Amino acid sequence: QVQLVESGGGLVQAGGSLRLSCAASGRTFSSYVMGWFRQAPGKQREFVARIWWSGGSTYYADSVKGRFTISRDNAKNTVYLQMNSLKPEDTAVYYCAAGPLRSRSSSQYDYWGQGTQVTVSS
Repeated sequence: QVQLVESGGGLVQAGGSLRLSCAASGRTFSSYVMGWFRQAPGKQREFVARIWWSGGSTYYADSVKGRFTISRDNAKNTVYLQMNSLKPEDTAVYYCAAGPLRSRSSSQYDYWGQGTQVTVSS
């Protein structure tokens, strides 16, 4: 059974940092793309960043480029999202996802974690 488990969310002041983790288990993800998405109250789920598990190539939403960094640790089967210079508008539930295609669309991802709350106070 495939499992993606996020951790690392919390409350932080504007300008602060958090690192989210996504531990993957249940299958081999070497050919998969790992993505981070977020959903704020009353808004649609939006793409944040993605990384190709094997090659490590990355892609970011314009809203987080230069502030967030996605990375992976193959030995630990874990993907990270380092978030710096956080803003109140980054407040959302953050989800980890896995899929076979390099896509910004949530519909292209097959597996999802349960989400972790990130709250940035002003």
